[in-house]
Amino acid sequence: MPESCENNMTDPSTENDSAKAKAAPSGRLCVGIFEGSPLSLVTDRTSGERRGLGYDLGAEFARRLGVPVDYVAFQRIAEVIAEMKHGRVDFALSNATPLRARDVDFSQTLISLELGYLVAARSGFVSADALDAPGMRIGVTKGSTSERTLPAKFAHARVVGAENARTAIAMLESGALDAYATNKPTLYEMSDAMEGARILPGNWGLEHIAIAIPKGRPLAMAALRRFVAHVQESGLLEQLKRRAGLRGVVTVKPVSPLG
Repeated sequence: MPESCENNMTDPSTENDSAKAKAAPSGRLCVGIFEGSPLSLVTDRTSGERRGLGYDLGAEFARRLGVPVDYVAFQRIAEVIAEMKHGRVDFALSNATPLRARDVDFSQTLISLELGYLVAARSGFVSADALDAPGMRIGVTKGSTSERTLPAKFAHARVVGAENARTAIAMLESGALDAYATNKPTLYEMSDAMEGARILPGNWGLEHIAIAIPKGRPLAMAALRRFVAHVQESGLLEQLKRRAGLRGVVTVKPVSPLG
């Protein structure tokens, strides 16, 4: 297990002391990240620069709180949520599902993402419709929303868990998987590392991404909702999306921090 950490629309440089104490009770904002998705964190293959929407938004929220940021790396988002449930992570981006909302609290929706399928270069598939056949193996990340919801979409294909995106790439290239299913920003990042890989046309749904924090922090949530509203309306979110290289994003209308 990895080591854990115990604004308003005028864009103030810091939130009030009460919000700061609730949002970062250790005096540092502990941001949960996982490698392999521009939604959270990727490392540039040439420069070594770290970038990702969760990575950058965590730094910006910490700046506005006036506290240092600490990053704690996990293999996948399910591990982040598990640690946040016990208050050991303060901030992370996640698909805001009703199941996860039992364990953590979410801000208003930040962005929405298309869900799709990635196939390796040697694959003959040109349509997702052909994937549901006996013997087909569709990969998903273990503990993900896709692992819970995708089996209902298939009568014949088998859903197979992979530890993370890096493992899934190896499984696709070796033929252990026929396709891999997750949000398109992650699929695009994976396809960049796989010569000839293709994302199949269309989508099989949407993920609605929000910022998660531990339950029982209402002052922190109020500050977080103001933060989300500001980054959406100020244009900062668009800048950070471009920096992260997010593709497959659906435009979301900003919601009032009081809504």
